[in-house]
Amino acid sequence: MPHIGFDYGDRALLVWMTRRMPSLLDLSLIVRPETILRWHRAGFRTYWRWKAHRRVGRPTINRELRDLIRRMSEDNPLWGAPRIHGELLKLGFEVAQSTISKYMVKRRGPPSQGWRTFLRNHADAIAAIDLCVVPTLTFELLFAFLIVGHGRRQLLWFAVTRHPTAKWLAQQIVEAFPWDTAPDHLLRDNDAAYGLVFTRRLRAMGIRDRPIAARSPWQNAYVERLIGTIRRDCLDHILIFGEAHLHRVLTLYSLYYNQTRTHLGLGKDAPFGRVVERSGTVIAVPILSGLHHRYARI
Repeated sequence: MPHIGFDYGDRALLVWMTRRMPSLLDLSLIVRPETILRWHRAGFRTYWRWKAHRRVGRPTINRELRDLIRRMSEDNPLWGAPRIHGELLKLGFEVAQSTISKYMVKRRGPPSQGWRTFLRNHADAIAAIDLCVVPTLTFELLFAFLIVGHGRRQLLWFAVTRHPTAKWLAQQIVEAFPWDTAPDHLLRDNDAAYGLVFTRRLRAMGIRDRPIAARSPWQNAYVERLIGTIRRDCLDHILIFGEAHLHRVLTLYSLYYNQTRTHLGLGKDAPFGRVVERSGTVIAVPILSGLHHRYARI
């Protein structure tokens, strides 16, 4: 007798028929009773496996909320589940605190702030200095002494001289930081111009002198970038006639740099802050005789 093949539907039908009509078990020419029982046991296992995999309990949350929990956890490593839960409640999200614990970023060891946060929290207490060499029309060398603040990258002070002695540099520090405005730390290179008189003046003002390593300008990156910006935006396009002319040009550029020029590192804002103007007619105000412009609304 040829072999008869049964698919899953046929087997399920036969199991149901034999349960409803047990006399069908005598149809031994079609299938044996043991086979029917084996099929039943397999169907039983399949049914309960399917039922056990059905989702029960607390409903799942959408992907947007899961991503928000993870982002809050990554952005705020000092926050635990209760703190994130409170923040989400204020945003109108009804979610259990245990669910937040489930989707938070898992960390090894105690929570810790990142290096970027650590450095930014101390940036307002750090200033950096450097000397910028500027040739004149008659090939004379002038020196522009620059001080930049790390907090908002402001050009805090500048002065021009032909001979940057240690005594002159020390006097510039006194004039740049009157009373209690001096920074806690001052970054500088190892130029020989910063002599003993200069370092003593820093100590007297309570400023911690922080010379960088030799031939490592990247350790004083903010002021080096400022010098590069001044050259590209201004000095590379102007012939300097003398000390007074350089001082006048730097005065105009410093106002533009601090109040108008947008910076990538400040989220496209100016160091002194620049309000967003949404109404009025746009006008252009020339700066440095039209080398740059400030756009505003009136």
